[in-house]
Amino acid sequence: MTFPSPQLAPPQCADALEHGAWLVDVREPHEVQRLAFDHPRCLAMPLSEFQKRFPELPRDQPLVMACAAGGRSFQAMQFLAHHGYTQVANLAGGIGAWAAHGLPVRHGS
Repeated sequence: MTFPSPQLAPPQCADALEHGAWLVDVREPHEVQRLAFDHPRCLAMPLSEFQKRFPELPRDQPLVMACAAGGRSFQAMQFLAHHGYTQVANLAGGIGAWAAHGLPVRHGS
């Protein structure tokens, strides 16, 4: 899969997920506990653990990085690109934009 841009709007991200991409949520666990992406192709990998855990991510599958508003996930996307990942994009606007588009989320405590 080739992303049309390194920044994906929520509808483009949802389409990418339906076509095999993975959503990688880099928010911290307490943030995910309050509000989470409700999609089976979502992986949680907090930015605080990202540098040591990023090798767990597949290099042969498209990845869309996500956070609360798009800043931390943009950093994660740049980090992966620097480390040779070629199929990476960022969810523009993060989970806030995702939810604003009516895409599925889970509310916690």
